[in-house]
Amino acid sequence: MGEASRTAEKEAGGRDYSSRLLRLRVWGMAAALRASLERERALRRPFLWLVVAAGAGVVLYFSAEREPSLALSLSALFAFAVIAALTRRHARAHALFLALAFLAGGFASGAWRTARVAAPIVPRVGIGELTGFVEEVDLRRAGARFILRVASAEGLPDDVMPARVRLTTRGDPNFSAGDFIALKARLMPPARAALPGGYDFARDAFFARLGGVGNALGRIETMSPPEPAPLSLLFFARVDRMRNALAMRVYRIIEGDAGAIAAAMVTGKRDLLSDDAKNLIRRAGIFHIITISGVQMTLVAGIFFVGFRRLLATSQTLALNYPIKKWAAALAMLGAILYDIGTGSRVGTERALVMTLIMLAAALFDRPSLSMRNLALAALLIIAFEPEALLGASFQLSFAAVAALIAVYEWRDEYLAKRRIDDRAPQTWWGALRQSVVERLLHGPGAAIFATLCATSATASFMANDFHELSPYVLIGNPLTLAIIEFFAVPCALLGAALYPLGLDGFIWRYLKMGIDLVTYLAGLIASAPGASLPVKAFAPWAILFLTLAVLSLVLWRTWAWRALAIPLALIGLMGATGGAPFDLAVPATGDSAALRLPSGQLAVMGQKPSAFAAEQWLRADGDARLSADARSGVACDDLGCVAKAIDGRFVALIAERGAFLEDCARAAVVVTPLYAPTGCAAPIVIDRRKLGETGAVSLRFRALPS
Repeated sequence: MGEASRTAEKEAGGRDYSSRLLRLRVWGMAAALRASLERERALRRPFLWLVVAAGAGVVLYFSAEREPSLALSLSALFAFAVIAALTRRHARAHALFLALAFLAGGFASGAWRTARVAAPIVPRVGIGELTGFVEEVDLRRAGARFILRVASAEGLPDDVMPARVRLTTRGDPNFSAGDFIALKARLMPPARAALPGGYDFARDAFFARLGGVGNALGRIETMSPPEPAPLSLLFFARVDRMRNALAMRVYRIIEGDAGAIAAAMVTGKRDLLSDDAKNLIRRAGIFHIITISGVQMTLVAGIFFVGFRRLLATSQTLALNYPIKKWAAALAMLGAILYDIGTGSRVGTERALVMTLIMLAAALFDRPSLSMRNLALAALLIIAFEPEALLGASFQLSFAAVAALIAVYEWRDEYLAKRRIDDRAPQTWWGALRQSVVERLLHGPGAAIFATLCATSATASFMANDFHELSPYVLIGNPLTLAIIEFFAVPCALLGAALYPLGLDGFIWRYLKMGIDLVTYLAGLIASAPGASLPVKAFAPWAILFLTLAVLSLVLWRTWAWRALAIPLALIGLMGATGGAPFDLAVPATGDSAALRLPSGQLAVMGQKPSAFAAEQWLRADGDARLSADARSGVACDDLGCVAKAIDGRFVALIAERGAFLEDCARAAVVVTPLYAPTGCAAPIVIDRRKLGETGAVSLRFRALPS
C-alpha cells in the first residue's frame, strides 16, 4: 500500500512538473510575442495594418448583397473615429476602435465612390441615334475603338441616355478625339461576370461611367456641337490626338507586332497588337512590357530626378548654397505627372504615379523615400478615391511586388547594421558560411535574382487567382522585362517624344526595334519551353483572403515571431486553392450558354452561339488549356436548345426557344434559359431570366445520386 501511494505521488508530481513546464513555455512564448509586438510598435508597423483594415472595409462593401446605405456607412465611420479619439489613453480600446474606424472608412469609401460615379446603364440590346463628343480613340489595324460622351440618345430602350459609351467601328475613323459626331449605334449593357468571383467587366464599366458598349452602324458624321466642349475634354482630346499620331509614327517605322509593342510601350496604345503577339508575351510571363506601370513610372521619375540634379550641380553657386536635391525632386514630380498624362493617365498608371509622387515628396521633407509607410500612404489614397481598384489584378500585383521589394530592402539594411556590430566578435564556421550566402544575395547579380524571386513569390497567389495560370520561367521573364524597359523603352519614349516634333526621331525607333526583336525572340524561346504556362484551377472564394494575409504578414511585420503567422495562413489558403474542381455547372448572367462537367470529368460548353470570352473564362477557371471550340463534344443541340448529361448522370437542358419547355421541364434535372420559365416547370432546379437577374452568374456543384 505504501509503495502504491509513493508511486501515485511520483506520478502526480510528474504531472505537476509537466504542467508547470508547459505553463512556463506558454508564458515564455507569450512574453516573446509581447516583446516582439513592442518592437513592432517602436518601428510603427501597426499603422500599416490600419491600411489593411481600410482595404478589408472595401472588400466587405463589395461583398454586400445589395447597395449599403451611404448615410449609415458615414455615420459608422464618424462614430468609431470619435470613440477612438476619446480612448487615446487606453491603448487596447484605442487600437480596437481605430481599426474599426479604418474598416468603416474603407466601407464608406466604396459607398461614396459608387454614389459619385453612378450613371444610367442601357437595360438591354437596342439601336439608337447618338450624338456626343469623342473623348478617346484607340486605332486598330482595321477600324478603331472609341469612347463617346453622349449628348443625346434617341431610340434606346426606356429612353435611357448613358453618360459615356464605348463603340467600335470597322472602317478607318473620319474623326478624332474632341470632335462632335452623330451616328447610329447598336448598344448593349456591359458584360457581367461569366463566373461568380470572375472578372466583371460590368463593374469596371460602371466605375468608368460606361453605360453601354457596342458597334457603330453606317456612316459617322462630324458636326458642329450645340455648345462648346468642356476645357478638360478639349485638353485630354488634344493629348489623345498626339498619342495616336506618335503611336502611328512608331508603328509605321517599325511595322508588324514589333511596331505594335513599341507603340504600346511608348504611348500606352495597345489595340494595334495582334492576339498571337499578346499570347506569346503572356506565356513568357512578360505581358507587363506593354503596360505603363510602376516600373516605367519609377524609371521616368528617376531619370528626371538624376538628370535635373546633375544639371543643377553644374552650377557651383547652386550646388553649395541651395537645396538642389529638393528642387530636382519637385521637377521630377512634374515630369512624372506629364508622363502620366502623355501615356493616357489610365487607372494603373495613376496608381503608379501616386506611389512615385509620395516617394519624391518624402525627399522634399528629408524623409526616407523607399519605405513601407510611404507605400501604405499610397494605398490609403487609392482606397479613399478609387476603392474599386483593390479588386483588380493591377493593384494587387503592383503593390504586392513593391511591398516585397521594400521588405527585402528593409531586411538588407537591418542585416548590414547588425553585421557592423557582429564583425567585432569572432565568427564560427557556420556564421561565416551564412554571411557569405547572404552577401551574395545582397550584392551583384544575386541581389537582382533574389529580389525578383521575392517579388514573384509575393505575386504568385494573385497571378494564379486572377489569371488561372502560372509561368515557371518568370525569373527569366522579369529580368528580361526590366532590361528592355530600362535600356530601350523608357529612354526611347522620352527622347523620341522630344525629337518627334522636329522629325528627327526615326533612328530612336529603329534602336527600340533592336531591343524589341531581342525580347520577342527570347520570349518565343520561353513560351515554347515545356511547361511555360501552367493552368491553375479557380480558388475557393476564401482562399485568396488567407493567402493575402500570409503575404502581408511576411512583408509588413519586422520580427520573425509575428512573421511566422504567415505559415498557418498560407497553409489554410493553399487548402482552398487546391480543393479540387470549383464547379460542375456554370451559367453566365445572360443565361444563353453554360459550362457543364460531363461524366468524363471534363467541361463541355453548351449553347447555340456561346460567348468565346465566357467559354475561355470557364475553361481557364477549371485549369483546362483547351480552346472553346474544342469543348463542344458531349452536347446535343438543335434549334430549340441543348441537352447534356452531367457528371452525376442527371440531364441538364439549355432552352433557347419556348417550344422546348414542355419536354425539357419534364425530363431534365436542371433547366437553364435566358427566357422567363413557365411557373409550372417541374425541373428541380430552374435558372431563368428572373433568377439570373437577382443573382448574376451562377455556379453549382452536383452531389452523387444515391445508389
